[in-house]
Amino acid sequence: RGITQEVIDKIKANGMKVGLTISPDTPVEAILKYADQIDVALIMTVYPGKGGQSFIEHCMSKVRAIRAAYPNLDIEVDGGVKPQTIDMAAEAGANLIVSGSGVYKAKDMAENISIMQRSVEKLGNGKNDDELTPIRSDKE
Repeated sequence: RGITQEVIDKIKANGMKVGLTISPDTPVEAILKYADQIDVALIMTVYPGKGGQSFIEHCMSKVRAIRAAYPNLDIEVDGGVKPQTIDMAAEAGANLIVSGSGVYKAKDMAENISIMQRSVEKLGNGKNDDELTPIRSDKE
C-alpha cells in the first residue's frame, strides 16, 4: 500500500480525519482498498485544475460502488456540481458536495445553494420533504 498507507497512519496518529480523492480516470479500487480507514471519499467529477468544467456523469458509478460497499461513509463529489447535476450525484450516494461555478456564476446564489442542499438532504441523506431546508433567494 506504500506511501498512502503511511500518510493515513500518520494522520490518524495525530487525531485527524482522513479523506482520499480520486480523479475521473482513477479506478474506484484506489479508494475502496482504503475505505475502511478513511472518513471521506472525494470523487472528482471534473479534471482538477480548472474551474467551470462540465460534470463527468460516468464518475457516478464510482460513487455508487463506494456507497454500496460503505453505506455510512461520507462521499463527496467535486466538479461541475450545480442544480442541473446535483440529483445525479445525490441519487448515486453523494452526501457532501463542492460547487464553485454552480454557486458563483448563478443569477441567484442563495437559491442555487438551497436547491443543491435540498437534493443532498433528500437523496443523499434520506430526509423527508417536511425536513428539507427551505428554498432561499438572494432577494431575501
